[in-house]
Amino acid sequence: MSVLVVGSVALDSVKTTKEEHHRLLGGSASYASVAASFFAPTRMVGIVGEDFPPEYISLLESRGVDLAGLQRVSGKTFAWSGEYELDMNRRKTLSVELNVFEQFRPDLPAAWKTTPIILLANIAPVLQLHVLDQLDSPKFVVADTMDLWIHTAKDDLLALLKRVDLLVLNDSEAKELTGRDNLIQAGREMLRLGPKYVAIKKGEHGCLLFGEDLLFAAPAYPVEGVVDPTGAGDCFIGGFVGSLAATGQTDFSALKRAVLYGTATASFDVEDFSLRRLQSASKDELLGRVETLKELVRVEF
Repeated sequence: MSVLVVGSVALDSVKTTKEEHHRLLGGSASYASVAASFFAPTRMVGIVGEDFPPEYISLLESRGVDLAGLQRVSGKTFAWSGEYELDMNRRKTLSVELNVFEQFRPDLPAAWKTTPIILLANIAPVLQLHVLDQLDSPKFVVADTMDLWIHTAKDDLLALLKRVDLLVLNDSEAKELTGRDNLIQAGREMLRLGPKYVAIKKGEHGCLLFGEDLLFAAPAYPVEGVVDPTGAGDCFIGGFVGSLAATGQTDFSALKRAVLYGTATASFDVEDFSLRRLQSASKDELLGRVETLKELVRVEF
């Protein structure tokens, strides 16, 4: 099965305590599409300006990502700048320049409206709803969100949750959305808002996956040297949906396996800036990390 990824494409400037890099390929759609491409044919919808480097087009196409839905318009590409502290869990946004992304309207190519597996990456809920209105009976829809939309577009977000199969967000966002400090309570509360399943990302502490009367907890892959965690959450969800497309299965057992595939994929992302480590990673390396994760969650009595 194919995966449709709709989200942002950006030029990132990232500073850590050791290095600083500018005009890196970034954005939720870029990270998620490359991650999904390890497992399934991937279609990407986004928008870039005339300053978008052609080598990044080549990078995406080299991964087999179909760019027929990538809008290329006059103007400058969405740009983000951020700085990480020594504790990589703490990041400060230095600047955000929406540029052409401010006019983004994700209209799908006609042939893509029947894509079975859909990832609505982190963009405004009204745009995610616009994509859903164009789709023809998708098999499984995943939506990502963030604290900004919880604060500024909550009504649209709540309308979206009634139309998706899985909501993905991080632990602090889950607490903000539900008003619950306990993540188990927050997960259960979000199920009552509409989605069939909820995944709460906990960074280096793994992931919680919820279904009705169902719960799965998985650890993060033990990475010894984190270089740049930008895009790790997008890589997680990209690997997640890619693995669902590879099997065509979407029951809770398949979702649990998808958590491990997504976790393994994200573990490569943090080992270098932008998508560099994912570019060099092989499918065999990725599957090896999935096996390690399986051993971490296996207990024999």
